[in-house]
Formats: sequence, structure tokens, C-alpha cells
Amino acid sequence: MDGKYLTYHGLLCPKETHCADSLKYFEEFQCRDDDVFIITYPKSGTTWMQEIVPSLLSGGDLTAVTTLPNWDRVPWLEEKRAALYLKQRPSPRIIVSHMPFHLMPPSFLSSKVKAIYVTRDPRDVLVSSFYFHQMASFLDDPGTFDEFIEKFLNGEVLFGKWTDHMKSWQKADIGNKIMYVTYEAMIKDLKGVIGSLSRFLDQDLSDEVLEAVAKHCSFNSMKTNTMSNYSLVPQQFMDTSKSSFLRKGIAGDWKNNFSPEQEAKFRAAIEEELEGSDVKLRWNEE
Repeated sequence: MDGKYLTYHGLLCPKETHCADSLKYFEEFQCRDDDVFIITYPKSGTTWMQEIVPSLLSGGDLTAVTTLPNWDRVPWLEEKRAALYLKQRPSPRIIVSHMPFHLMPPSFLSSKVKAIYVTRDPRDVLVSSFYFHQMASFLDDPGTFDEFIEKFLNGEVLFGKWTDHMKSWQKADIGNKIMYVTYEAMIKDLKGVIGSLSRFLDQDLSDEVLEAVAKHCSFNSMKTNTMSNYSLVPQQFMDTSKSSFLRKGIAGDWKNNFSPEQEAKFRAAIEEELEGSDVKLRWNEE
């Protein structure tokens, strides 16, 4: 490590966006009963949900998602900008976190918040993360793809092991306060997933509104939305000449990056980590 990260309960967080004060704010955060949390392991569909959920809670009004950058519209609770926006924000607030369940603030458990947990095939998560590390100056160089696979499996990446994150949230004992969504389901039937999300969020929206939200939240639409594609971020932080932030938006890109040997080793390691857990892997083979 070259000093780009701080360690929080064993998890790596980039210093560019996290500090001791922001993590203290996270720990002491007072949730409101109508807060909505989007929970992800990095590179699992966070930006997509930052587009979808505000569009649903606004009743289909797309003003916020076309005028506010997504990091201010739906801030990360553990990052520096959260304290600037959340306290004075009217309800319902939409908040993102990459934290595992056991580190969530006490008020998350004691309140009636709703949480949406998004999962993605870990092979695609790794590939997306690999290219993100290449373009983000505030992260360590990923090294070779082989080296990055080792880092990923050892938890030497942002927010630790993918398997630990999955296990922590799959056994989260918060009843009907949480909805689990897969990236692959969103690829396959975005409107259907959006409809399920709207019901989970108690939004009674017409088919026309759901259709409009799905159209706006399509990958091609988001790729051209400057409020969501991170093109507003200066090049010295995210060098889009190396890789675009919204790169492909597909399921199965791992096939273009893993060798058969790498994939077999990766799959075996992940399955061994998850043995005996409640996590049901849906390896994306399509």
C-alpha cells in the first residue's frame, strides 16, 4: 500500500473520500424511519441504484437525477460528503453504503429504514473493479489481472472480501426491511425489477411511469447523463482515457478477461469461502 487507504475494522477505504471524521459520522448517524439504504459491495450496481431509487421515490419525476450529481443526490454514509448533505435533507433520504451489516450504525437496526442489497456475479465485480483501479488515481494500481485476482480473494481490496460482505448481509436479521436484488436480474428485466422495487418502497406507480423510469435508467441513457457517468470528476482523479466509469453494463464480461485456469481457481476459492453459509451463488453462465 502506498498510503492511499485508511483501515477501518480491517477494511480498506480510500483516503480521498474517507477520513476519521467521516467514519465517526457514519457510526453516530441517526437514521430516520423512512430512510432508504442502498447497500452494495463496490462495483455491483451502486450507480444504477442511485439512479433508480430517486426516480421511484419522486413518483417518476426525473428532475433530481438529471440535475444533481449522483454522489450528492445519494451520498455514501461513510464518505466525507455525507455530513454536508444528510442532516438537512428532507425525507425520505436515500443513502448508499458499502459497509458490511455488522458495522452499520445502531440506529440502522433500531429504526424502520428499508434497505436494498444489490449483488453481482463476483467474476464481473472483479473485472469492473480491475478497470476502475486503472482509471482512478486515488486507488492503488491493480497490477496484472492475475495479481488482482489474488488481492481480491485475499480481501486486499476496497471493503475487504466479497464473500465476507455477502455473508454479513445474507444473514442480516432485519425481516422485511431488506430486499435483495441481483445485477443480472436488472440486465434481464429492468422494468420488472423496478416494479418490484416500487412495491417494496410503497410507491403505487403506473405502468407508464415505470416504463419511463426504466427507459431513463437504461445503461445507454445513463452513459450519456453527466449527472451519473462521472464525467464531471476531474481527469486527475478519474482518467477516462484509461477506462470509462460506466464501461459496458453487461453480465458475463468476465469471459473476456479470465482464462479458464484463472476462472476455475477463482470459482473454487469463492465456493470454499461460502461453504456452509446461507449465500446461494448464481454463477452467470449466459
